[in-house]
Amino acid sequence: MMEGSLTLDKMLERAEKLFPIKQIVSRTSSGITRYGYKEMGERTRRISSVLKNLGVKKGDKIGTLAWNDHRHLEAYFGIPSMGAVLHTINIRLSPQHIAYIINHAEDKVLLIDSDFLPLVEAIKDEIPSVQSFILLTDDEELPDSKLEPLYSYERLLDQGDPTFEYTEDIDENDPAGMCYTSATTGLPKGVVYSHRGITLHSMAISLADAAAISESDVCMPVVPMFHANAWGMPFASTWLGSTQVLPGPKFTPALLAELIDQENVTITAGVPTIWLGLLKELETGEKEYDMSSLRAVLCGGSAAPLGMIRKFETKYNIPFIHAYGMTETTPLVTLSRLKSYQDDLAEDDKLAIRSKQGYVVPGLETKVVNDTGEVEWNGEDMGELLVRGPWIADSYYNDERTKDAFQDGWLKTGDIVTIDSEGVIKIADRTKDLVKSGGEWISTIDLENVLMAHDAVFEAAVVGVPHPEWQERPVAAVVLHPNTTATKQELFDYLKPQFAKWWLPDDIIFMEEIPKTSVGKFMKAKLREQLHDQLEV
Repeated sequence: MMEGSLTLDKMLERAEKLFPIKQIVSRTSSGITRYGYKEMGERTRRISSVLKNLGVKKGDKIGTLAWNDHRHLEAYFGIPSMGAVLHTINIRLSPQHIAYIINHAEDKVLLIDSDFLPLVEAIKDEIPSVQSFILLTDDEELPDSKLEPLYSYERLLDQGDPTFEYTEDIDENDPAGMCYTSATTGLPKGVVYSHRGITLHSMAISLADAAAISESDVCMPVVPMFHANAWGMPFASTWLGSTQVLPGPKFTPALLAELIDQENVTITAGVPTIWLGLLKELETGEKEYDMSSLRAVLCGGSAAPLGMIRKFETKYNIPFIHAYGMTETTPLVTLSRLKSYQDDLAEDDKLAIRSKQGYVVPGLETKVVNDTGEVEWNGEDMGELLVRGPWIADSYYNDERTKDAFQDGWLKTGDIVTIDSEGVIKIADRTKDLVKSGGEWISTIDLENVLMAHDAVFEAAVVGVPHPEWQERPVAAVVLHPNTTATKQELFDYLKPQFAKWWLPDDIIFMEEIPKTSVGKFMKAKLREQLHDQLEV
């Protein structure tokens, strides 16, 4: 067989040559920008040439603090294709954590959306490795700023070379990008992605039994481009020539619904809180939206409530695909699809399968282990999920915590799961979120999903709290839908037929909002702190 290097510049070249007029639709702070892959390629080559003129060399880290828009997409390809490393920075981290990861990665240049200029100005004296700042803005003039030197992205592009040629000395195993975990505990951990890993991941997510991304799709990644490569959608969509819709800054559920309607979006991706918000807009919003173009909503990040999946599919006829992955896994690991012989199952049985995280995608291996070894495929025994494969990280970037998470060639995910006779994985909980009551495990996710199936419940999160006799007991925090009511007793009565008595929460507390992480997951450590003075256990 011939040897061919799997590098990101090859993805860009294919899009430029084969799909020059296919559209990228980008929403920015001043409106909608539309252009084709030919122009995207020219702009991408311009920014690569400009970065080279600024002294960027192979292996240098270039940080981005940016929304999902066309300039960020250009950086996705322009930075790795010249041999540098794209470092997407989670804009929702604390300033202290942002300064930490810029320093830890040793970013040489920062590309900054104008919304985040004050944030970077506030930490400028704490990030000595950064030599240049580039402002991503529609404005003609640069604002007064403490950052030096500060350049305009668009003015730099005017000076760039649209025919800039990428060198052939990039190895497929060279680093192409990096991202840091969202730091629910401790400092963020860095994960480096290779050209080869991203390319293989793009192939996997495009398989018919995965997300099936193709040239005919209109893809809208709502998951941020600063988090786990927007689940790989920008890479795969560009390579395959899909139309891309990038929702830009500060979007709302109504805006997402409008984009789906107006741009005929066929596939979109995001965390459950995004889809809870969209569902609420569809049910209670002032406008009616045409969602008929959607062939798939891809959901991951945390378990999606079964009741939400049911509403999307039965009320709005929108197929809902559950997936699982992590920053460390580029991120796709499993995806929930029915096997062909399961089509004849009852609707509730099919929904029960699809509400799980699914089975492993081709190219990866998984196993589930507990203290006694690998667990049986019986859908009941719990164990930690381990993963390995060509787009799974093998270490954290310059971090001693590598030894705890990567052992014997496997990534220890920290997720406690079951696996059934069909190989379908269901997350029971994170290791740190399982409630151990009287020596027995209680899955907070199972309790949350049933609570959120109640018509009055918008969000529910369950945490374990200390108990003098049972070690820990579960307590539920609940947010109700607007203009609905439910009593504590009503919710207890709703739970009782579905769980053993000892699984039931000791208390249900109503809240206006449940704290969330920077990527939309429930922040259970903070929730425990908030509940501390209210608990009646």
